[in-house]
Amino acid sequence: MNARLKAVATMPLTNPMLDAATLKRSAITVIDTEARAIEALKNRIDDAFLRACQLMFECPGRVIVSGMGKSGHIARKIAATLASTGTPAFFVHPGEASHGDLGMITQKDVVLALSNSGETDELLTILPVIKRQGIPLIVMTGNPNSSLAAMGDVHLDVSVPAEACPLGLAPTASTTAALVMGDALAIALLEARGFTDEDFARSHPSGTLGRRLLLHISDIMHVGDQIPCIDADANLSAALMEMTRKGLGMTAIVDAQQRLLGVFTDGDLRRAVDNKNVDLRTTPVTALMTVQPKTIGGDKLAIEAARLMEAHKIHALLVVSTDNRVVGALNIHDLLRARVV
Repeated sequence: MNARLKAVATMPLTNPMLDAATLKRSAITVIDTEARAIEALKNRIDDAFLRACQLMFECPGRVIVSGMGKSGHIARKIAATLASTGTPAFFVHPGEASHGDLGMITQKDVVLALSNSGETDELLTILPVIKRQGIPLIVMTGNPNSSLAAMGDVHLDVSVPAEACPLGLAPTASTTAALVMGDALAIALLEARGFTDEDFARSHPSGTLGRRLLLHISDIMHVGDQIPCIDADANLSAALMEMTRKGLGMTAIVDAQQRLLGVFTDGDLRRAVDNKNVDLRTTPVTALMTVQPKTIGGDKLAIEAARLMEAHKIHALLVVSTDNRVVGALNIHDLLRARVV
């Protein structure tokens, strides 16, 4: 942290409009208010919630999530969560829907509409059109007596006793309640579908979990001429040159059919140098190599290579085929570049 940031992090409150006790009290009030709003949702996991889950679970198309303003932001997040947890979904802006985007919604879909008031004009404009097409409609509102609530096939009540905003104007507790109800739908459906961590990884291939569960050794290993490899009759000097050229901190020793006989590593080299009885120019590498070294198959996950290296305190691995032929090599730096570790 530089000097300026340190100064900012430690500066006292000098603005007369800011009082530490008041700021803390306000923040705690907000958290308490929103916590009560979430707690109240437990009593609303009822038959309506179950019907909503059934409609979404049995939907042959997509779940279309829509909302305006702050409810629109929550709707986008709910759509993203559904899509990443096994329920195909996307967001449609209700204002744009009135100008052509209704064509994105088909009779195979289910619509989930969010509105705290239940009287959002943009939704009231498009939902009758959706209803006439026989598309199932789930509405999530803070007003069970609203126009939207009456229009839905299923109504999810996300009303709150009060907003966290002291003016009662800024959507705070209400948006939190809607977001949590959306998460409850998504996770209930995830479990109903038997959605696994591997399924999650397939929809997040660039994320950490995706790389851990989808990236294989064969995707990152060095192959062909990049593999450090010498014959059994080579001496230590030849092994050193091969290790230097390939830069993986080791070299494989193979027979004429490329079957693995052993490995010679940086550690073996240091021990050889320390041994006064070893002549680096004439000693055969087979005299000092590690026989039956740790290896891995190319079809294994890259994260398995990381675990193997960690367990045995090694920094590189040879990749072998089922008949023990050397087909690749990798070291810890390859795993770091692939962001597996």
